[in-house]
Parts: sequence; structure tokens; C-alpha cells
Amino acid sequence: MKHTFVVLAYKESEYLEECLKSVTNQSVKTNVVIATTTPNKHIEKLANKFGLEIKKGKHTTIGGDFDFARNCVDSDLVTIAHQDDVYDETYAEEMINYYKKYQDAIILFPDYYEVRNGKKTYSNSNLKIKRILLTSLRINRFSGIRHFKRNAIRFGNAISCPAVTYVQKNCPKKIFNTHMKCDIDWDAWEKLSKLKGKFIFINKKLMGHRIDDTTTTTDIINQGIRTKEDLEVLKNFWPTGIAKLINKLYKKSEKNNII
Repeated sequence: MKHTFVVLAYKESEYLEECLKSVTNQSVKTNVVIATTTPNKHIEKLANKFGLEIKKGKHTTIGGDFDFARNCVDSDLVTIAHQDDVYDETYAEEMINYYKKYQDAIILFPDYYEVRNGKKTYSNSNLKIKRILLTSLRINRFSGIRHFKRNAIRFGNAISCPAVTYVQKNCPKKIFNTHMKCDIDWDAWEKLSKLKGKFIFINKKLMGHRIDDTTTTTDIINQGIRTKEDLEVLKNFWPTGIAKLINKLYKKSEKNNII
């Protein structure tokens, strides 16, 4: 059984080195590669420093880049590590141990904390709401039932994309939307929730998602793209009128992505 961190690197992130330190300092043996569609000297320098292979792809769309990253390695478990984020040293160990228990898992993912201005934030309104939405998935016997998988994501995207480990044998080769820029992960969870298999939620804070004014997510929010895509995904769960109402409430959470 093999686990791989595929660090998806884009342009010249000032946080890439910190991410690489975290994924190469795991408590168990795991594999690490860098995937990029924007190769440059910054990425090459850090790859050499950590002794990592670079998988180079051709940029198509954000979703296309994610599917490239997930499929560029031969591994039972794949975590697409976002270059701005950090992973606790027991992350890979926990993913491997839970997979051994739940071979029918589609995805495995832990709770997470936010990194704001270099400091860890373990609780705020946004994190509290997501944890409430994930309540039913804390009960293992519910984690493979379609209703409960969808219930965890029908009011908003409660599953943090960089926290997810994909069980490759149970996932389609392509799962990410090619026309979206923000909600490619939420849209993917919606599709995967219809498949046979479990969403395994590990109730431990095992990685840190960075909230920064320079991240792609913040830029997309500022452009108003997220609100449009949120509504598109919500319509997969609700009639249009209800989806629009939820979307208005959900839009208020965007302020939590601003420092």
C-alpha cells in the first residue's frame, strides 16, 4: 500500500518551501513529488533542495491541473497538497491507518485549522459551521450512505480540498470540473457522493489551510466568481428558489477568507 503527496505548485509561491518541509517530515514513510504546469527556477530550486521529482504537465484548466496531479503517480492513496498549506507530521500515518480499516473509502479527510498571518486558528464561525455539517460523517455506519454523504455538503462545502486523500481505485480517473475556477472541489464531492463507497471523516486537526490575501481563492472571491459557482453546485441539491436563498447566506462566509 502506497501513499503519495503530490504537491501542486503554481508559479512562485513564497509558502512552497514550508509546505514541502511539512510533507517530507512525516512520521511514516511516504512519497512526495511536485506537480506543476508552470515550471520555473523557484520550483526547480526547491525540488533540488528536497530531492524531489517534478512532474510537468500542460495547463488546461484548474480542474485539469488537479486531475493531472492526482493521476501523475502510481499510488493507492494520493493527497493533492496545496503549495500554501501545511500538513502535521502524523497526517500520512492517519490516512494510511484509516484506509486499512475502510478499504471501501472513496476519500479520507481530517478536520483542519486555518493559518492566518502565520498563526494557527483552530476555531471561528466558518470552521464551527463546517464541523456541524460533518457531524453525521463522524458515525462510521453513516459514512457510506448516500443521504448522509450528500447531507454533509448540501448546505455548503464542508470538506476542505487540501485535506483530502483520494483512494485511487475507488475514484474515477477524472473527477474535477473543467469550467469552474473556485468550486471544483465541492462539485467533485457532489459527484463522488453518488458513488458506492465511504466518505471517511477523521475527527482530528491534521493540516493547516492558509488564508492569505494573495491566494487564488481570495482572488476568485474578489472577482465574484465564487457566488456564481456556489449557486450552480447548490442546484444539484435543492430546487432553484431554495438554492438561491442558501447561496445568499453562504455568501456571508466569504468574509472569513479575508484577513
